[in-house]
Amino acid sequence: MRLKDLEARMREREWFHSLTLPPGAWAVIRVDGRGFSAYTESRFGKPFDPRFSALMTGAAQALLTEFPGRYAYTESDEISLVLPPSFDLFGREVEKLVSLSAATASAAFTHAAGEPVTFDGRIWIGTGEQDVVDYLSWRQADAARCSLNGWCYWTLREEGLTARQATRRLERATVPEKNELLYARGVNYNELPLWQRRGIGLWWETYDKTGHDPVRGTDVTATRRRVHVERELPMKDAYRSLVGDLITRTG
Repeated sequence: MRLKDLEARMREREWFHSLTLPPGAWAVIRVDGRGFSAYTESRFGKPFDPRFSALMTGAAQALLTEFPGRYAYTESDEISLVLPPSFDLFGREVEKLVSLSAATASAAFTHAAGEPVTFDGRIWIGTGEQDVVDYLSWRQADAARCSLNGWCYWTLREEGLTARQATRRLERATVPEKNELLYARGVNYNELPLWQRRGIGLWWETYDKTGHDPVRGTDVTATRRRVHVERELPMKDAYRSLVGDLITRTG
């Protein structure tokens, strides 16, 4: 068998290599930490640890920079990165986007943490801007739900309940009941840091940088871009308005 024929046969079995994002579609890459429940339990404070948040934010910034995206959002051990219809890196190949996004997050987190971790990736597809806004609203709602549950769960664990006991205690509890559980123990959930309750957003912003031109002997101003990290996101309609504006910016 000729090498050329063998290569053709083998290439035919790369079933998903030709799969690309649909033309004109919005996309969101979401990466999640693999095995992070066990990884974080013995290394970070519960239910939230600023050090872990900083590591996740750094990984999100790496994704926003490397691909690049319009907006990144991180909560818990996940990151969502919004890609506009005009995005054409890697020919919009799904395999590359999924594998390289997971690799980028893993490398950034590992480098900053000093020990290896891994992320997995997936892609969500939207047909319009409102689909993306709906997606981001969904992830923020998930952040709020997980935040309240996490505070209740770890508060009960600190009182001596086992993992099973704490989980069963919260199974049928309503949101007001969970808030009351915390309040009775000196925790006002509504006064906790916003990043714990609503997640963290990252986006590109422009700023003016002043420098000195030694040839002309004058000060000059140049426009630069940098990543803005927002730890005090609004919620509900205000959040939808914010992200709607951010994802449609072209500058």
